[in-house]
Amino acid sequence: METTALDTGLSYNAGGIELADPVALNGAKVMVIDDSNTIRRSAEIFLLQAGCTVILAEDGFDALAKIADHQPDLIFVDIMMPRLDGYQTCALIKKNSRFHQTPVVMLSSKDGLFDRARGRMVGSDQYLTKPFTKESLLKAVGTHVKSAAH
Repeated sequence: METTALDTGLSYNAGGIELADPVALNGAKVMVIDDSNTIRRSAEIFLLQAGCTVILAEDGFDALAKIADHQPDLIFVDIMMPRLDGYQTCALIKKNSRFHQTPVVMLSSKDGLFDRARGRMVGSDQYLTKPFTKESLLKAVGTHVKSAAH
C-alpha cells in the first residue's frame, strides 16, 4: 500500500516537505555509512533533493578515512556491517576529540530496546529504523544540523 501525504498527516508545499527549514538543510554535509548500495543510493537521492552535500561510505573503515577529509555535519551509520559495525564506528567517531560533537544517527532494521540502548551507550544521537522514509531522514537532518549550527 502506498503512503500519501493524507495518510501520514504531513503537509507538503510546492517545493517538497515542510518538516525542516530548507535553508537549514541546504549545504549541510551528510555522510551515509551503509554496506547496502540500495540504502546508500536512496539516502543520497533524498538528501541531494533537499540540497545537502552527501558523502557515501560502504563500511566503518571507509567512513573513518573520509570523515577527516570531508568533516560532515551529520553521520548516518548502519549497525550491521562487515569488518567494523555501526556501534564500533560510532564509538570511534565519538572518541575522537575533533569529531565527538558530530551528531551520529544509527540506522537499523532492528527496532529493539537493547539495540537503541546500545546505540546510546556508544554515543549515538538518534536511532532511525530501516526502511526509513524521506520524511524521517530529512527530519533527522533538520533536527541535528540546526542543533549543530554555531
